Amino acid sequence: MTTEPGDRPLTLREVRKQDRRAAILAAARRSFLEEGYAATSMSGLLRTLGGSKATLWSYFPSKEELFGAVIAEVTAAFRQQVMAELDAPGGLEATLVKFCRSFMNKTSHADALAVWRLVMAESGRFPEVGRIFYQQAAGHIERALVGYIQQQIDARRLRDDGALNMARVLIGMTAAQQNRRLWGVEPPGSEGMDADARRFVGYFLRLFATGPSQA
Repeated sequence: MTTEPGDRPLTLREVRKQDRRAAILAAARRSFLEEGYAATSMSGLLRTLGGSKATLWSYFPSKEELFGAVIAEVTAAFRQQVMAELDAPGGLEATLVKFCRSFMNKTSHADALAVWRLVMAESGRFPEVGRIFYQQAAGHIERALVGYIQQQIDARRLRDDGALNMARVLIGMTAAQQNRRLWGVEPPGSEGMDADARRFVGYFLRLFATGPSQA
């Protein structure tokens, strides 16, 4: 039976429930990313997965909750790595460069691009798509960067122009490169990301740094 560190062994029933949940998420992930939010339905997933509607709804009571679980799963590694860059020891400039480079690298992956396109295409008709994406992915990154910037403001390395506004300036610059990939103007890949990250952080520090940068 499956075990987790510090936990009791899972029962056979619990393992089966985990496996069933994973199968639902895998099918939903394919459907959302390939067919879109509007075209994905609970009844359609049941035709793919088999089983009863009651069983599916016992795991995910609504399409919105299922979509949120898919977004959380797709972006989990991305969120963890990008946020870890802000927790690692290092100077202000070096940390922000690593953050931007990691952000651009992770958002260039195929699943990340598919999610971004889905959100941009369908959030106008289905506002819950954008709200869920922000709650499960973008909001975590933004809050982590706000927290880091506030620490630097408190340490008097950055002037206080509102940590949230400052975070959005930096994220906005890095997200601009994402748009170029979405439009097909720039191919996916890491070439040039380090130079872009250093340039964006340079702009940011010229706006907000209180003294010489700390690499």
